[in-house]
Amino acid sequence: MTPASIRSDERMTFDERYGAVRARDRRFDGQFILAVRTTGIYCRPSCPARTPKPSNVVFFPTSAAAHEAGYRACKRCLPEAAPGSPEWDLRRDTVGRAMRLIADGVVERDGVGALAARLGYSPRHLTRLLTTELGAGPLALARSQRAHTARMLLTGTDLPVSDVAFSAGFGSIRQCNDTIREVFAMTPTQLRAQSRTAATASGAIDLVLPVREPFDVQGVLGWMAQRCVPGMECATATTFARNLQLPGGAAWFEVRHDETGRIRLRARVSGLADLGRLIARVRRLLDLDADPIAVDSALSGHRELAPLVARTPGMRVPGAADPHEMLIRAMVGQQITVAAARTALTRLVHELGTTVEAPDGEPHLLFPTMPAIAEHGHEVLRGPAARLRAITDAAAALADGTLTLTCADDGAEQRAALLARPGIGPWTADYVRMRVLGDPDVLLPGDSAVRAGAAMAGLPADPRDLTAWAARVAPWRSYLTAHLWRANTSEKEIND
Repeated sequence: MTPASIRSDERMTFDERYGAVRARDRRFDGQFILAVRTTGIYCRPSCPARTPKPSNVVFFPTSAAAHEAGYRACKRCLPEAAPGSPEWDLRRDTVGRAMRLIADGVVERDGVGALAARLGYSPRHLTRLLTTELGAGPLALARSQRAHTARMLLTGTDLPVSDVAFSAGFGSIRQCNDTIREVFAMTPTQLRAQSRTAATASGAIDLVLPVREPFDVQGVLGWMAQRCVPGMECATATTFARNLQLPGGAAWFEVRHDETGRIRLRARVSGLADLGRLIARVRRLLDLDADPIAVDSALSGHRELAPLVARTPGMRVPGAADPHEMLIRAMVGQQITVAAARTALTRLVHELGTTVEAPDGEPHLLFPTMPAIAEHGHEVLRGPAARLRAITDAAAALADGTLTLTCADDGAEQRAALLARPGIGPWTADYVRMRVLGDPDVLLPGDSAVRAGAAMAGLPADPRDLTAWAARVAPWRSYLTAHLWRANTSEKEIND
C-alpha cells in the first residue's frame, strides 16, 4: 500500500498506519503516535529513526495516551512539535468538544469539574469517556498540552524557565521541571539546547507554528486583508496582526510568512497564563491543524472541482479569534458587501473599542465589549431599526450569559440557539458555525458569492440544487464553500 492511499481518519488499520511510518510520511504527524515496546519511546510517524518491526509497535491516538502507558517522548522527532490532530474539528461529539476546550486552557483556568459541566457530564463520567476513547483522562490530556506549550517556548524563545512554566499553565516551576523530565527525559535546559532558533525581540514571544503542507498562506492572509479593521487589525501580503482581549488582559499577536516559508507567531500577552490559549486560537484562526491532503484528495475526485483544487492546493477555512466578536461581525455583514461591512465595523471599533498601548503603526484598539455594543451599538451602526435591535440584543444576551457561544459548542445546539434569535437567519448561523467551531462540513448555498463561484465551476447555482450536489463531498463542504468563494474572487480579478 502506498502512502497516498492511506486514509487519515480513525478508521485507519494497523497496516495503514505502519505504512505511513515506514514511508516516514509527515502528513500523518499529529494524527497518531507510534510507540516502540523495546525502547519505551513514542514518536511521530515521520521520525527519522530506524523503522521498528511491526511486532514491536503499538499505536496511540494521542501523546498523552502513550505517556500514560509508560512511554516517553523521542528526543529526535519531538512528537509534541507536530501539528495538532484535525480529528477534533471533524468530531462533533463530546470527545472532540473536550479536546477543543482543553486546548483553550479550560482545565488550567477552571478545573476538570468546570470542563465536565460545560459538556454536561460529571467529572467521573467524562474521565471514563476520554480514557476509553483516547487512552487518557482530562488531567493527563491537559498535562500533555502544557508540556507541548512548554516545549515550544523552551525551543522557540529565550524566556526564563520560570516564565515558561507559568505561560504553559503549570502551577509551579518544580511541576514544570518534573513534567519536562518525565515526558522528554531531559531537563528544560537540555531541551532548550536543542534549539537553534531561540529569539525574543522587544518583549515579544517569537515562535514557529507547525503546519501541514500544502498550506495556502497567501489565500488566508488575503482573506484577512480584505476584512481587517484598521486600528484593531493590520494585514499585508505576508503578515496579519491584531489586538485581542483574553482572560488575563489585552494581547497582541502577529502572524507572518517568513522568507524560509515558515509560519511564525510573535505575541505579547498581559498575563503569561494566556499564552497557551492564544497559540490555540491562532491555530484555529489559520486552520493550521487541517488535513489538506485528505481534503484536496476528496474534492479533486470530482471533475468540476479538480481545476479549483489544482489552482489552490491546501485551501484553508479561516476560524475566529473570539466567538462573540465573530457573531457581531457576521450580523453586521449580513446582506451587504465585504467592503461595506468593513466600513461599519471600523466605525464600531473606533467609536466603542478600548484603546491599548501599542508602538507606532501597530493596532491600538480592542473590539468593543458586548455590554458596550448592547448599550451604544444603535448610536454607531447604520441600517434598519430591526437589524440594529437584533445586533444589540444579541450582544446583550452574550453579555449576560443568556446566549453562550464557544469553540466547543455542540454544532446543532449552537445553530438552533442562533436561529431562535430575531434577525439571525441560516446564513449567519451557519457562517458562525463554520468560523467559530471550525466545522469542516458547512455549505452556504444562500451566499451570493458561493452561488456565483458554483456557476463558474460548472456546478448548480440554485441553492437547493447546489445543496443536493454538495452532499457528495461531505464532510468537507466548508472547503468546497471556500473554493467557490475563491473562484468568484479570482474571476472578478481577471475581469478587473
